[in-house]
Amino acid sequence: MRQINERLMNWASLIGDETLEQAEKASRLPFIHPHIALMPDAHLGKGATVGSVIPTLGALIPAAVGVDIGCGMAAVRTQYKVEDLRPDRGSLRTSIERAIPLSAGGYNRQLTESAQRRVARLEAAADFDPAQYAKNWKLQLGSLGSGNHFIEVCGDERGSVWLFLHSGSRGVGNRIAGHHIQVARELQQKRGVELPDRDLAYLEEGTGEFDAYLRELRWAQDFALANRDEMMDRVVACFAEFAGGPVHEVERVQCHHNYTEQETHYGKQVWLSRKGAINAAAGVPGLIPGSMGDASYVVVGKGNAASLNSSPHGAGRAYSRSKARKTFTREQLREAMKGIEYRDTDAFLDEIPQAYKPIDVVMKDADDLVEIRHTLRQLVNVKGD
Repeated sequence: MRQINERLMNWASLIGDETLEQAEKASRLPFIHPHIALMPDAHLGKGATVGSVIPTLGALIPAAVGVDIGCGMAAVRTQYKVEDLRPDRGSLRTSIERAIPLSAGGYNRQLTESAQRRVARLEAAADFDPAQYAKNWKLQLGSLGSGNHFIEVCGDERGSVWLFLHSGSRGVGNRIAGHHIQVARELQQKRGVELPDRDLAYLEEGTGEFDAYLRELRWAQDFALANRDEMMDRVVACFAEFAGGPVHEVERVQCHHNYTEQETHYGKQVWLSRKGAINAAAGVPGLIPGSMGDASYVVVGKGNAASLNSSPHGAGRAYSRSKARKTFTREQLREAMKGIEYRDTDAFLDEIPQAYKPIDVVMKDADDLVEIRHTLRQLVNVKGD
């Protein structure tokens, strides 16, 4: 860990000057307490740095959560061993691709019974109309999205098979976030507040705008959890059919990495926004994925106070999507994915492992933040274009 200034601490050994400059701007906001913690996977984001933990007193910055509210991970350890599985895994990949809508804008044509129950619970919990943001939000439940969202079948260091996925609150969460980021900008502009970055506009506790954001933020976080549970249930069903027998869940782990909660740090109750970071309080289980083709990790938090009980959420980008597409080739992607069942297409060039920081470096930087319980290696990878 390196202290950049009195309000900024950094755990990333690989970090660009622009990323540090962006985080320093945020650290100058007067309501930061006690400091911003940059995780080992920190990289440039919109307004707030991806891979940053931002504690605030009496205010919330919508961009400090970001536009994929509640994005996170889910994993299930099965009773199966890698040696139990048939070597031809293409049918498993395609069955998952049929069961779960992929890509940006993809959604279900109808709801499964389990999705109907989850939608009913979300409807009962909402004190606003989610349809004002996305008319088809119900059909989005149980859909993956694109970019770095994925579904994987993995094997751990003992040969146990895991089902692993990454997604968030989909289009409805994106629209909720975008609305409140704009509300915050307009409020600060009307008040004549000078900000180091317009995307660091904030909402003050005790105002109607703050309360509305908090309500809808928490609802979107619940949607993201339900979305991952619905997808995982479908992945379990697909895997059971492929394996030729029922799946017994030895354990299931869930964690957000784009969210806000009230927590106590350094003697004060703060609004803690983790944008690309997970809760790593002592004993709390978590999931840290590598890029497609790299290892992922099941971890448990060490409760590092200086990090605000947080740890990285993944590898963190080293190349922008546009730069990755210009830099790498499909042959390089094929080489990186050798031995893994995946959809061979140019669409995933911006997700090539080389476009990310090496996950082993990230995990070394996180040694005082988390303990590794399991190391996962991909057998099957499913992504949206």
